[in-house]
Amino acid sequence: MVTIQVCVGSSCFLRGAPDVIKAFETIIEKHAPRQVELKGTFCQELCTKGVTVRINEKVFTAVAPEDVPGLFREQVMPILRGDARADTGG
Repeated sequence: MVTIQVCVGSSCFLRGAPDVIKAFETIIEKHAPRQVELKGTFCQELCTKGVTVRINEKVFTAVAPEDVPGLFREQVMPILRGDARADTGG
């Protein structure tokens, strides 16, 4: 199971967190239903860096909806495939 957390604190919310969440919901439903847990979180203390997303323990900042497919392909899918080379952060 992969956990994706999208900050929904006031700064990230205003910078587009709802649209990022919607993009993740769409791609998860299409490619990995029941394999990815999507959560909203409050402040990640990176407020000046745009929408913050945490995939397992790896943090990404300034995420926009158009970044979601690449993040999903490059960060989530290798974990789901069990790719030993997947960068799980930490």
